[in-house]
Amino acid sequence: MTKMKSADDPGAAPPSPAASRFCARSSREHERRGAGLAHRGADGAIEYAMTQAMNDKPAPEIGPVLQRRRGALGLTLEQLAALSGVSKSMLSQIERGQANPTFAVLWSLTRALKLEFADLLQGAAGPKDEGGIEVVAAANTPEIRSADGRCRLRILGPPRLAGATEWYEVAMTPGGALNSAAHAGGAFEHFTALDGSFEIMSGGAAHRLEAGETVRYPADVEHRIANVGPAPARGLLIVLFG
Repeated sequence: MTKMKSADDPGAAPPSPAASRFCARSSREHERRGAGLAHRGADGAIEYAMTQAMNDKPAPEIGPVLQRRRGALGLTLEQLAALSGVSKSMLSQIERGQANPTFAVLWSLTRALKLEFADLLQGAAGPKDEGGIEVVAAANTPEIRSADGRCRLRILGPPRLAGATEWYEVAMTPGGALNSAAHAGGAFEHFTALDGSFEIMSGGAAHRLEAGETVRYPADVEHRIANVGPAPARGLLIVLFG
């Protein structure tokens, strides 16, 4: 979860990644992009949908996040306006929640504040610091769903670790499958079946996995996770990049 650019600013560079995967006859590739996920179907016909379980909720309030970050850097509104190219009046309105900034404006602000775009969104809608413990509410945990609805991945890892260590909760209905092309050399995956039955394939090897079992396998070759049982199945996937 193809790089993403603002329609308002086609020349803007893409933000940092939050790497992930999708399901059903697809190959996986990692690309740099903001708070997003990049995938390409093997036959070019597979589509995916990313949700953050917020479809019926107001947009995250990013004003306080920007204001806290500006304060932490000791910047005045005038100084941030000069660094970002966003007017002082617009900055004030954004911080007070009186304006809805475009993607291009947010991109300029994150660059000026040295703030990752994904962390901006998470800071607004996701993690809360409770005495040093970062908490992400269930409703704010990002999800990826396959177009056919058979696979769902909940992204449990923080954006700052994307491309290094990633972990997901994987849920599949019968017949669901997650096919991946080879990742970078040295990549390894760990998969634990929590419920149901899975088949794991890595290169030319295959293993049927039952609830409670864990497998570890090379991910720098083509690999596949599939629900081969008669009931919905759920597992925990950890991806370690070499």
